[in-house]
Amino acid sequence: MEFNIDGPKQDEDTLRRVQVRFVTKLKAPLKVPNTSIAIPSNLTRFGLSSVVNNLLQSVNPEWKSEPFDFLINGELVRMSLEQFLLAKGISAEKVLEIEYIKAVVPQKEEEPCLHDDWVSAVDGSSPGFILTGSYDSLGRVWKAAGLCTHILEGHSGAVSSISFLKSDGMKNVTVATASKDQTLRLWKLDVEELISNPKKIRAYKILCGHKASVQSIAAHASGDMICSGSWDCTLNLWRTNESGGEGDQVSTKKRKVNNQANESQLEGEAVSTLVGHTQCVSSVVWPQHETIYSASWDHSVRRWDVETGKDVSDIFCGKVLNCIDVGGEGSALIAAGGSDPILRIWDPRTSAPVFQFASHSSWISACKWHDNSWFHLISASYDGKVMLWDLRTAWPLAVIDSHKDKVLCADWWRSDSVISGGVDSKLCISSGISTQ
Repeated sequence: MEFNIDGPKQDEDTLRRVQVRFVTKLKAPLKVPNTSIAIPSNLTRFGLSSVVNNLLQSVNPEWKSEPFDFLINGELVRMSLEQFLLAKGISAEKVLEIEYIKAVVPQKEEEPCLHDDWVSAVDGSSPGFILTGSYDSLGRVWKAAGLCTHILEGHSGAVSSISFLKSDGMKNVTVATASKDQTLRLWKLDVEELISNPKKIRAYKILCGHKASVQSIAAHASGDMICSGSWDCTLNLWRTNESGGEGDQVSTKKRKVNNQANESQLEGEAVSTLVGHTQCVSSVVWPQHETIYSASWDHSVRRWDVETGKDVSDIFCGKVLNCIDVGGEGSALIAAGGSDPILRIWDPRTSAPVFQFASHSSWISACKWHDNSWFHLISASYDGKVMLWDLRTAWPLAVIDSHKDKVLCADWWRSDSVISGGVDSKLCISSGISTQ
């Protein structure tokens, strides 16, 4: 079978054709007939997408076109078919098998959620709500675009990090915040309750001990402990329990609420302190029970043994680092970004990056792996863009350009949405992203 799709104009005599067979792991109705066809060799992924959509329409006349991406030998095609075959040394003499997958691009931009100041922190780890932290010293809980249900009030400095810890359904949700006021705070709230106006919440526990701004927090999988990284160059470990225990001060702070009842706030001290960085600890993650990773302005990524408190391995990259996340294949790849436009990814067994993505034009402020994909991650930058990456190609799958100024934070939400906050005081939500 021959297939004619217009690619770049070329003399008919010199236009080469390639025999291909399209295959996919997608379920019906996304499967095309399993036959080989001849297509022009100058087709790019957009032309290939047109071919697949035409094939799907030949089977189902009601099929509505959608974008696809294409893999040859496990690598995404980001040039014409002919250029790709030449670059990879693949013969065009036999039938070429091309796998197609859904394109990873946002289908919809939600209405942005406005804040009173810069949005410095986001957390999308609960599918039921989004958490944000702002330079107005407040944390916020959003059930959907534009619907703020709770305001976390009490910090005296910008909220630099916010993290969902645990919940009983949508009730008894526990949240942690970190601030430039040198403290962490723990909060309890019921996201299920019906509220006509945002409800103001005060923390049940204040964690004191850092000697400078707290930049980042990460929770243990159980939610019973958290780790913090600070401008004082240390990492602290804290318990999140509501009652006093080892490491908690017996005394509580009491404040008058509406000039009526007294409200108690427990004060907690760090269970342990991890020392080794020589400059600001800018980002921490706690991916495994016994292991914490940290990134620092001292140019290093460090892996810590939680039980011993020892720094067990270091990676040095020669740049100030702003962000770190661990994920990918086997949840073992380390992604980090900092004071240049390059997103670097390491395998812990090697000292040199195994991937480097260089499409941003300014410092990288955030990076986050997708929870359910070995290949996909996002990065945010001071260039005002959020980029979606796939390890199988060096080019971004999509560039989200929702912000008008620096992007300070980003995360995945509900597996199919990207959330981000920035200097334009907006929480932006880009949804409808398929990574299947």
